[in-house]
Amino acid sequence: MKKFSISKVSQELNPSLLKKINSKTKPLGALGFLEELALKIGLIQSTLTPALKDPHLIVFAADHGITQEGVSAYPQEVTYQMVMNFVNGGAAVNVFARQHNIAVIVVDAGVNFNFPPSKQLIDLKIDK
Repeated sequence: MKKFSISKVSQELNPSLLKKINSKTKPLGALGFLEELALKIGLIQSTLTPALKDPHLIVFAADHGITQEGVSAYPQEVTYQMVMNFVNGGAAVNVFARQHNIAVIVVDAGVNFNFPPSKQLIDLKIDK
């Protein structure tokens, strides 16, 4: 597994990025969260022209056990079925990701099921 080093994000470009975002042909703040996201990506990449390269959408899945208390709308089996749907590209999130050329990866963080090996699934169960 890859190891990553995370350093503190410099705020040096903040004023320039805000100026660039606010100078677009739109009312100030009209894009809401998208503007905040653009600012964050620009700061993280330390550039006025940020770009998403090889984006991934990561879905974390786990069972919580509360279904045994009878308070969940769905039985526990639905969790592994949804994971299989994500892995096989059949969920709504997969459609969105395909439309935007984004890879979907599922992290098994504790689903009560033993999945077959898959490139789209990372097994990170704590207790096997």
